[in-house]
Amino acid sequence: MKKTNSICRFFKHFFSHPWQVNRHFSAIALHEIEKAITASEKKHAGEIRLVVESGLHPMEIFYKKTPKKRAIELFGRLNIWDTELNNGVLIYLLLADRDVEIVADRGINKHVGHAGWEKICNEMEVMFRKGEFEAGVLHGIDKIGAVLQKHFPQNGVSKNEISNKPYIL
Repeated sequence: MKKTNSICRFFKHFFSHPWQVNRHFSAIALHEIEKAITASEKKHAGEIRLVVESGLHPMEIFYKKTPKKRAIELFGRLNIWDTELNNGVLIYLLLADRDVEIVADRGINKHVGHAGWEKICNEMEVMFRKGEFEAGVLHGIDKIGAVLQKHFPQNGVSKNEISNKPYIL
């Protein structure tokens, strides 16, 4: 990363605050996203979690923490890796960087791989650039749900291991 890019990134994160999440996701939109995750999980045995973060602490920018590293950190901290079938999926949106990352547990990741998740991220980012944040997240949930349904079809027992409520940082 160029020094000027690092400086710009530092200030984007320095001036970002959690209330800015509300500019892109109303309470109604967050509720609709929660309902979409719940509906998706009725069709497969996987788990989906959305985390939206306005920005990183300035020291994390100084130490060059990437959105991917932060997503992996949250994947562990929120115990998304701890599902019975190793099929938890995290959608992480870092608003200050306008970046989305998908981190998946080994049970589902072996079927999809980096390229498959990156394709979904790119589709979501196109929608975000148009200002379609709720629609972008719903699109991602739909695509991830389809992948989970293909590889982990619902086995008749609906067991919710991870909260479906979007987590806002």
